[in-house]
Amino acid sequence: MRRLIVTEKNHAARRIALILSDNTHKTQTNGGVQVLSFSRGKDQYFVIGLRGHIILLDYPERYNNWDSVPPKELVYAKPEKTVDPSAKKIMNALKDLASGADEIIVATDYDREGELIGAEALDQAEAKGTIRRARFSALTKGEIEKAFSELTDLDRKLASAAETRQLIDLAWGASLTRFISLASGQLGKDFLSVGRVQSPTLALIVDREREISAFNPTPYWLVNADLRKEMQFKASHKNGKFTDKNQAHAAVTKAKTAKTGTVKEFQESENEEWPPIPFSTTAFLMEANKIGLTPAQAMKIAEDLYTDGYISYPRTDNTVYPPSLSLRNILEKLKKSEFSKEAEELLEQETLRPSRGKKSTTDHPPIYPVEAAKKGELKGHYWDVYELVTRRFLASVAPLCRTLITKVDVDIGGEPFMSEGYIVTFPGWRKYYPYYRYTEVKLPKLAAGDSVEVLRVHSTEKKTTPPERYSQGSLVKKMEDVGLGTKSTRHETIQKLYDRGFVKGARILEPTESGVAVIGALERHANDITSVKMTSHLETDMDMIAGGELEQAEVVEESQAMLEDIMTVLEKNKRQIGDDIKRALREQHTLGHCSKCETGHLIQIRMKNGSSFAGCTNYPECRNTYPLPHGMLILATDDKCEVCGGPKVKTIAKGQAPIVVCIDPACAGAKKERYIGKCPQCGGDIKSIQSKRGKRFAGCSNYPKCKAIYPLPQQGKIIATGQSCDACNSPIVQVMMSNKGRWSLCLNMNCPKKSQKQGAREDTVVEKGEKPQKE
Repeated sequence: MRRLIVTEKNHAARRIALILSDNTHKTQTNGGVQVLSFSRGKDQYFVIGLRGHIILLDYPERYNNWDSVPPKELVYAKPEKTVDPSAKKIMNALKDLASGADEIIVATDYDREGELIGAEALDQAEAKGTIRRARFSALTKGEIEKAFSELTDLDRKLASAAETRQLIDLAWGASLTRFISLASGQLGKDFLSVGRVQSPTLALIVDREREISAFNPTPYWLVNADLRKEMQFKASHKNGKFTDKNQAHAAVTKAKTAKTGTVKEFQESENEEWPPIPFSTTAFLMEANKIGLTPAQAMKIAEDLYTDGYISYPRTDNTVYPPSLSLRNILEKLKKSEFSKEAEELLEQETLRPSRGKKSTTDHPPIYPVEAAKKGELKGHYWDVYELVTRRFLASVAPLCRTLITKVDVDIGGEPFMSEGYIVTFPGWRKYYPYYRYTEVKLPKLAAGDSVEVLRVHSTEKKTTPPERYSQGSLVKKMEDVGLGTKSTRHETIQKLYDRGFVKGARILEPTESGVAVIGALERHANDITSVKMTSHLETDMDMIAGGELEQAEVVEESQAMLEDIMTVLEKNKRQIGDDIKRALREQHTLGHCSKCETGHLIQIRMKNGSSFAGCTNYPECRNTYPLPHGMLILATDDKCEVCGGPKVKTIAKGQAPIVVCIDPACAGAKKERYIGKCPQCGGDIKSIQSKRGKRFAGCSNYPKCKAIYPLPQQGKIIATGQSCDACNSPIVQVMMSNKGRWSLCLNMNCPKKSQKQGAREDTVVEKGEKPQKE
């Protein structure tokens, strides 16, 4: 019998051929496409790898004309399937191999997309042989041998669910994108993209940004005490946050009258902390984001590790290890890895009791390591991801962590204080999973009635903080919580927002001007597009198709009816929507009124080389312009310069405190803001300067006649002191950072005082270490 195995990618094809042939397979080509072949018993096998989706779904050519085909017509337009032009050789080879095959085995990834990839490719190839399905969760010898000995039928319902998503997303994306782009005049490379999942996801980011912008910090005060009884420890007032300064001051004043405090209650209790649950896709992406990987990067690496046979299938909602998965066998394999010591320790347990989450599915297990790896085998982030997955597995089968919690209530001058201690008495799973950090707090052994010495009582003023922007990891979790997208598509949706220019920021997501403008217009005129309810409902419908509870035609018709209603509303408000987006985009670039012509506005204009400047909207009648610093975020303010009357702007550089300064760098007001001190070489002004790359330094105002230049710290706020160094006469500044406080600094890197301090440090090192050899 001639059997054809179809995999999703070439890498998987080679891996399966190697396993099933015991590495006796041969490599040949069919029309320039790699095909692997081998014999197994009386059967001849051929293995071909596709390239993911090689069948494209799109509208016929005539619908591509934006001028002649109105957006609403796309709602009911029937798309067609064609072979990806770049994959025609693969399709020709598939047709040739399928025509002579008695049995065709689909061995693509076992999920919606994998089922559709195999089904549509074979349909297009007009395969006549019997079609079977191999289902597996890891590309290991055991899994592959088992899957090919227990072949099942292709799940057409699962493929139909994936195809339904394609049909719906195409209609929504094409019609809405075309409408919004035409209405706003944002065409060509500046087109504005709208999508069924993309737009509600962007709305989450924009809503969070609005919360942050509208947030008004309110002050509060914390009252704390430093105490001592055999050892020093801290206590805080039981009232928690004081919203009234006078009340906080009164509590401090009252407590300060006491030199000792009295222990009212002391409690000790043992506590157990459960291990983290096994990795689902969402949990994995969140943890990978914490170690510096975007969801798209993490998923790409995880997919490669899966096809290389190091980890299990990385697309899963499951958080419960199935009974069929031998946890001991996995630990036995890991004895040959970098984690041999950890694996041996865990194997000493009489019974392995793995942690478990709330979600249990039957398609794939949670993500776990399937093969041992040494650090030299995997480089860079590939090792980071493998280690993360392995340590998560180790932690999930490790014992509980045991802690000692101590609580003490202390009366100080009639004011109630409390302190809580936390000591890890048995690390358990924490030993194997260092990504969850903790701080131990030790308290002395106390008893009710004991006296403790009061060293200090003080209050600290703080302010409430706005909610944090989403990280890529926390956004993936939020999308899962509200039902946006699937485990296989959420990371792709976030990447699209970057690709479309709707968000910025490497790890923390901040909406761009166009992102805010589009969401604002959609919310005012067609809120369903940005609502999570509509797209979540359609996701549920697709799950029901996969389960055989709904047919594709029903769900597509329901989606078309929704979309038609939305398009009707949009068309009625086309002019208003276009004006809203144009105005929002314009306002985002507006920096203030032009003080020269008094009727125009200054807007930020970006050049092709990445630089920008402020120019008047009345150009060419008004040619007023100002240079803007490169590599910085420039925001408008409501303030006017006291010197020239021009607008002030807020400049924000990464790691530096925002600076509000006159937009005109030549204005005396702007110079005052940037003034640091007097130049020791010529008597000019030393001022803070921003380089074209966004780096700051200090230079003389008499440049190029005077070339005095000093480096400046790239983080924190620089405050002029008006003082000069008594050793070198260079300006002294204060540097203020939120996490390090404030300190003084002489700008001269070659200051004699610094040389003396460096020499002292070197002498100290020599005394502690070996004596240097004489020359």
